[in-house]
Amino acid sequence: MDDFGRLPPDDYLLAGQVHHRLRRAHQRASAIFIALIGDHLLTPTQWGALATLHAEGPLSQNQLGRLTYMDPATTQGVILRLVERNLVERQPDPQDRRRTSVRLTRIGQALVIDLMANAAAAHEQTLAPLSEEERVQFMALLARLM
Repeated sequence: MDDFGRLPPDDYLLAGQVHHRLRRAHQRASAIFIALIGDHLLTPTQWGALATLHAEGPLSQNQLGRLTYMDPATTQGVILRLVERNLVERQPDPQDRRRTSVRLTRIGQALVIDLMANAAAAHEQTLAPLSEEERVQFMALLARLM
């Protein structure tokens, strides 16, 4: 019985819960990603920001957060760490001087181009246990959950 007088359900098993399985799958995918990115010391979240800036060009901090599904505090922290490593830079937005635009530096651009094959390999290695049909189905199901 818990503090509210409720009994736990008899059939509850953590290992069978979706949140637990998604967390474990995320841990596996992150470990594969980090192993393949190697010495560049990028987290999957930082890579997401860099890859998005590569694909989209300069963005406001707000736009970058929305496109990568990061909350504002996480976005700010990721940008700060990438600025410290000279991978991105912040500049006043030319359209609205009150906003800040974030863009890849030349070093950041070169790193993204250099690591794209590694990131793609991480995707492939993560999905390696699945057949091609299962991969398509899995990605479609994940998209529905998001």
